[in-house]
Amino acid sequence: MVEHAEIRMVHCGGTKINFREPVITNDSRFLLCAAGESVNVYSTSTEEYVHDLQGHTDLVTGVVLNPSNHLQVYSCSADGTVRLWDFTDGILIKTFIIGYPIYSIYVSEKHGGVVFVVVPMANYKSSELFQLVAVNLPRSGDQEVEARELSAVLCDVSPHPGAASFGREGEYIAAVKGLQLEVFFFKKQKSYRFSLKSWMKKGAKNAFTCVSCHPKEDCIATGHADGKIRMWRNFNQKKEYTYSTLHWHHGAVNTLCFTPEGTNLLSGGIESVLVQWHYTQENQKDFLPRLGAAITHIAVSPDGSLFCTSHSDNKIKIIQSCVKVSAIIQGLVKGDGVWTNLIIDPRSKALVLNGKPGHLQFYSLHRDKQLYNLDIVQQEYIHEEGLDQFEVVKAAFDARGDWLATVEERGKKGAELEINLKLWAYDKLTQSFVLNTTVTAPHEDRITAMYFSPSPETTMLVTTSLDGHFKAWLLADHSDTKEGFWACDFVSGYHLLKPGCCSFSADGSLLAVGFQEVVTVWSPASWELLTTLSQPPGAIRDLCFGRLSCSKYLLGTSTKNQLCCWNLLTCSLEWSTPMDVSLLQTDPLSENIAAFCSQSGSSDLFVFKPSEPRPLYSQKALCTGKVQHAVFAPRDQMLESCEERTQWLNRSQLYFFTQHMDLLTFSTKTEEDRLLASSKQLMVDDSVAVTPFYLLLGKHRRQQLEKQEALTNPMAERTQLPQGSIAIKELLHTPAHVLPSASFLCAMFVRSLLISISSAGLPVHAALKHPHSMMLPPPCFTVGMVPGFFQTLCLAFREEKEHEEEEMEREKEEEDSEGEADPRLGESAACGPPEEFGAPALTKAQERELRKVKTFDHSWLSSLLDC
Repeated sequence: MVEHAEIRMVHCGGTKINFREPVITNDSRFLLCAAGESVNVYSTSTEEYVHDLQGHTDLVTGVVLNPSNHLQVYSCSADGTVRLWDFTDGILIKTFIIGYPIYSIYVSEKHGGVVFVVVPMANYKSSELFQLVAVNLPRSGDQEVEARELSAVLCDVSPHPGAASFGREGEYIAAVKGLQLEVFFFKKQKSYRFSLKSWMKKGAKNAFTCVSCHPKEDCIATGHADGKIRMWRNFNQKKEYTYSTLHWHHGAVNTLCFTPEGTNLLSGGIESVLVQWHYTQENQKDFLPRLGAAITHIAVSPDGSLFCTSHSDNKIKIIQSCVKVSAIIQGLVKGDGVWTNLIIDPRSKALVLNGKPGHLQFYSLHRDKQLYNLDIVQQEYIHEEGLDQFEVVKAAFDARGDWLATVEERGKKGAELEINLKLWAYDKLTQSFVLNTTVTAPHEDRITAMYFSPSPETTMLVTTSLDGHFKAWLLADHSDTKEGFWACDFVSGYHLLKPGCCSFSADGSLLAVGFQEVVTVWSPASWELLTTLSQPPGAIRDLCFGRLSCSKYLLGTSTKNQLCCWNLLTCSLEWSTPMDVSLLQTDPLSENIAAFCSQSGSSDLFVFKPSEPRPLYSQKALCTGKVQHAVFAPRDQMLESCEERTQWLNRSQLYFFTQHMDLLTFSTKTEEDRLLASSKQLMVDDSVAVTPFYLLLGKHRRQQLEKQEALTNPMAERTQLPQGSIAIKELLHTPAHVLPSASFLCAMFVRSLLISISSAGLPVHAALKHPHSMMLPPPCFTVGMVPGFFQTLCLAFREEKEHEEEEMEREKEEEDSEGEADPRLGESAACGPPEEFGAPALTKAQERELRKVKTFDHSWLSSLLDC
């Protein structure tokens, strides 16, 4: 097998940004959050992604601000390291090697040079027992330092970061797990434990879920599984502790957070409501409802001006003091599953899949940002566990992106199955899809496959179902509607067998439907059964046609771990191979087909052409688990790779989801070099955008070169200055607060309005550079003085023009007089070289220059000599 070192598998975005609690910087300008193996930095005002902090080799499990430097953050990871970053420039300052997987991190201003991390207990690395340890960070000039000085603080703690909190400016730390609260006092070096009864009173669940300590006073707030919040006091002595109870949440309290001054307590849960409890008046509370999804984390900026909430739909909302949502950072939504598979929108080239409940999300793969959500179910989603609600299970686009078909189902809990087929038309005015047709109960059982015909001659949709039939739906014209409506055109089956998959040929002339162990081929034009194809035993799981030069082949996978290829010209089996193919995906722009195979608990990838026996690319142990969702996305710009092993990535890029819902893709050396070159171009001055400053102030280097050229060669041709229309447009459309003062811009603005008139002498606009021609106004003149300045300027130009015309007429007369001179002079000059007369002959241009010098006013020299 050929080595494929030039192809790398990389994360392409779509990471979970709600995995850990985000962090807001001291100046409230940036928000940092753990995102896979890196830390993402976002702007709190624009929601835009700024950059990321890359360096960890495993999942990042925590991010905290450095208490001693507000421009730095610590991050911890399962790779066993704690890293110190300068987050403004994205620079890694130092790496501390701990040696154990780290699950959460805590810091306190009182404990300088020490971080507290949760690691597995030394003797139980493979179990669920964890401990909180203090790590002394050594001072060293090296970038990588081993921090082996660990001291245990609490044993048997929860790895969840919300299960521990520092209290009263770092005097103690509280941790919760199960039914137990433990408080450790650093000064006493003593801990107190408080337990709740395990029995449930009136159905209550007393288990702890989270904890937060008051920053100024001795008070600990704990959240519980029954929705209650307990406020603990007097916990510095085990027997006389007290607690009060607050109750609003009907589900478990997922997170708690005190504001920096301790005046308010924030709580959140499955209700999607941010609750603000007043500390001194616990019965009073404020609400910020309808945040869209369950709240998993709450963070507050150090100055208390901004709150932020992480949500279960991979979203972060930035809130201004519990009043209104000011920004939303939306990641790739990863729900319970991707039932629609991965689809590419032909119009926007966005990745389309299940989003929040009842929606489809359109996600930009190039920008790593969600474009918008499309509400398919169009019903209010009730956030309650165990409730059976409609879910989007199938989606498909036609070839041009004009139509979208969706299938929604309800009844997975054993109730009667409800199915709706919806057809959506693209609206160019709203740049979105509008519901056109709804078909209630399109089949009597669950729909297994749905595809549009790629034929440009007709708009057809085919659905297969476990009821034993496949149906063809056609767009029918109607005079009452603009787009028409959809109706069933054909229904068929095959020997009462249940169809499980279908596929259209590239031109739409053939339709293959898999009925359990039989593959049937139909003609959509006449709905005639053309042939049936035999194959080794096993039900057909997936079908796909070859493309371009391989369009005569039909490929299928079976439950008996066989990959088969039929030749449609001979209607016979071309070849087959034993492979447990979990997913078969075709590239729409080439003959390539990707097959993901499951073997020994991991997935392998093979990219091949049906007509060639040797695969173009293969990679063993691609990831753990089965790959069940993948798609080829067309590239905006085709790569020009000449290597045979990377040519399959020239036109399209392969994306796939792992078992843990990580979105991965493949990158080539050619692509990385192109991205590196484009990033370097950003530093080149010529590639900077033409801004108003560029137009009005110009390039200083070029102006200096022009000045030097004018001094060395005054008669050189001047380059024309920017046209006035561009300068005026940029000047008028630029905000006033970013423009220089009017006195500074006026001279250059007026110069931009001039038109260069080149002649034998200096151009007209050169008068601005010569003091004897005209005088510029002083640099302190105001805009109100501009009209008078224009009058003076026009008079100076008029006099200059008249003067030049007089000189041109005088030169013409002199040339005529030279032509009428005595011809004997010419004969004598021709008898010998001009050197014999004592001086070389002058050209006409040089003679004209001498005449100009003669006309200059040299009276200023006499005044100097008199002095």
